[in-house]
Amino acid sequence: MKYFIQTFGCQANKSDSERTAAELESRGMTKAETIDRADQVVINTCMIRKSAENRVYGLVNNLTKLKKKPKIILTGCMVGMAVRDTSGKLLAVLKKRMPAVDEFLPIEEVGFNHAPLRIDHEHAWVPISNGCNNYCTFCVVPYARGREVSRPFDEIIAKCYHLKLGHYKKITLVGQNVNSYGADLLMGIENIQTQRDLEKPFFNRRDQRVTTKDQTLTQQPPGLPRPVFVKHLGRYRIPTLFPALLDRIAKIGFEEINFMSANPWDFSDELIEVVAQNPNISKDIHLPVQSGDNNVLKRMNRWYTREEYLDLVSRMREKIQNLTLSTDIIVGFCQETNEEFENTVLLAQQIHFSKAYVSRYSDRPLTRAHTKLADDVNPQIKKKRWKILEDLINKPNLKKP
Repeated sequence: MKYFIQTFGCQANKSDSERTAAELESRGMTKAETIDRADQVVINTCMIRKSAENRVYGLVNNLTKLKKKPKIILTGCMVGMAVRDTSGKLLAVLKKRMPAVDEFLPIEEVGFNHAPLRIDHEHAWVPISNGCNNYCTFCVVPYARGREVSRPFDEIIAKCYHLKLGHYKKITLVGQNVNSYGADLLMGIENIQTQRDLEKPFFNRRDQRVTTKDQTLTQQPPGLPRPVFVKHLGRYRIPTLFPALLDRIAKIGFEEINFMSANPWDFSDELIEVVAQNPNISKDIHLPVQSGDNNVLKRMNRWYTREEYLDLVSRMREKIQNLTLSTDIIVGFCQETNEEFENTVLLAQQIHFSKAYVSRYSDRPLTRAHTKLADDVNPQIKKKRWKILEDLINKPNLKKP
C-alpha cells in the first residue's frame, strides 16, 4: 500500500504532515512517487483564506477522476473547524461538497508516538504548542486548532537533543503563538481566558484585574524554569516559558534556530535579550502587524497600538544586531478606509520590512468578523491596496535604505 500527503498552509501543517507520514509508515505503508500512484491520499488542509479552501475542493474533485480512485482522508484545519462546530453544520457542508472523501480525521488524533518522517535531513520543524487563545476577529485558528496547549518542556528539550545527535544543523520552533508558550503549564489550561470578542475587547483598558505577578501565578510548578511575566496595557497578562526554552535550546549547539510565529504583545524584553545574546538564534524575525492603523487593530482585536508596535521594534533594533523583520498584513479588512490603509503604508515605510505576506481580507465562518462586521471593502480596492504594499515591500529590485 502506498500513500501520498498533500499539504496546504503554514509550517505547523508541514510539521503535522511529517507526523502523519510516520504514522502511516508504522503501518507498513510506503510513500508514492506521485499522487496518482497512491492507494491512500491524505490532504492536510488550510482554512486561513477562501482560496486555500477552494484548492482543497479542486484537488478532491481531480482525485475522483483518476483511473483508480484512492482512499481520500481529509485532515488539518478544515476538519478541525468542522468537528469543533457543535451545530454540526460545517461538517455537513464538507460531506456534501466532497462526497468522495472517505474519512475526516482530526489532526489531534495523530499523536507523537513515532518520530516525524523528515524529508530535510539538515533542518527540522519542532512543534512546541498547538492552538491559540487570542481570538483575533479575522482568524479561524482558535476554531480550527482549539485552545493553546503547550508541549511538555522536558519533552521539547529531549527532542532537540535527539535531533542534534542525529546531525541536524537547523531547527525551527513552531506554534501559533510561540512566545506565549508554557502559560497553560504554569497556570493550568482552565485558568487562561480564551474567548475575547467585540463586546468585551482587550482594548477596554479599564479591565485591570491582574495588576501584580502574584495574582497571575500563585505557585511555581516543580520542574519548570522561572517564567517571564509580560506586562501589557497595564496588566500582567500571562507568564511565559518561551525565553527560558529558547535559551536552553540555543545552548544545545545548533548552527541556527528559528521560531514562528511570534505575536507582538508577548514579545518580552527578556526574549529580546535571549535573541541578542545567542549568535545561533536567527536575527530574521517574523512579527505580524496586520495593520498600521489603531482603529483597524481594534476591529481586529489585536492587543497593541501602532505606537506600541513601533516601540517594540525600536527596542528590538537597539539590542539585536543585524535584525531583519518580516510581517503579515491584511488589506481590505472590514470597514477599512483609505486613510486607515495609508496609515499601514506609512508604518511599512517607517519600518522597512524585509518581506511581507500581504493578503486580501477573506471572510471566514465562525469568526467574530463574520458574525459582527461586514466584509464591505470592494474586491477591486482590496486588489489595488494589495499591489501597493507588494510593490512597496516585496518588489525584488526595491532598494531599501
